[in-house]
Parts: sequence; structure tokens; C-alpha cells
Amino acid sequence: MIALVRVDNRLLHGQILEAWLPRLGARRVVVADDASASTPLARQAMTLCLPPDLPAEISPVDGVDWDALAARKEPVVVLVRDIADLSRAVASGLASRHVRRINVGNVHHAPGRRPVTPSVFLTAAEGAELVRLAGLGFEVEARAIPTDAPLAVNEIAERAARSK
Repeated sequence: MIALVRVDNRLLHGQILEAWLPRLGARRVVVADDASASTPLARQAMTLCLPPDLPAEISPVDGVDWDALAARKEPVVVLVRDIADLSRAVASGLASRHVRRINVGNVHHAPGRRPVTPSVFLTAAEGAELVRLAGLGFEVEARAIPTDAPLAVNEIAERAARSK
């Protein structure tokens, strides 16, 4: 089963290993990222931080078999780099029947992005895309760690759309 899909431009890092995986009881990690999947050094560096009993897969976004992941018995956490990759995952078959919750945990500041949380910066278009995905049945939230209060999708979009 897919326990969580998380948008985090850092992909696999300590916050995932120390906070999210234990909270969700996840026994596998899937990184859906084209750049990481196509770079042996990136794949190796990312998996060096993993304990030996935690398997990880690093695949291109379009190469993930969402039905197979959802059918697994052990909980899986899926990581994507940004909102565009999340949208591509949905276009390639990720559906709310596979996972209910999408967590937006970290998106770096860039031109045109506005602060949504201390670790999430989005454009108005990215906020609107999250609202669209919520309309497909996903529960979309923003929070860095499981003990933070989640920010609901409408508030995410409102903050992303505010003028500077």
C-alpha cells in the first residue's frame, strides 16, 4: 500500500528517514525522479543513507507501476521532486484509489514563488494544480514533519496566489 506521496525537492533525506517513515510504518521508499533515475551517482548517493533493511527504488516518474505499489502489503512512501512531477505521476496513473494523502513538504524558493509555509514556496499555478488534484479525490496538505499541523489545500492555494 502507498502510505504517502510526498513532494520534497530534497527527495530522500533525514527528515524522511527519522520522522515520516517511522510515523507511517513504511518499509519501502520509492523515489520517482527522472534526474536521479538517470544518474548512477545520484542513485548511489541517495541510497547510502538508508539502513540495510529499508529497500529503495529510484525510477523515472513515468516508470512507476502505481497499481503494483498500491497492491504491496507493506507501507510504501513515494517521493517526487516538485508539483510538476506530481502532476506527471497522476497523468501516468497515480490515482486517489492508490493513495489518499499527498504531502507537500519542501519546495525551494524561486522567482514567482510565494511562501506557503516556512519550507514550501509555490506559484499561483502550482497552488491551483494542487486544488485540481484535490478535486480528483486526493487529500492534499502541506507540512514538513508529521507533528506539524497540516495546512489544507485551499489555504495552500490562497497563500500561493497572494501578491507579494
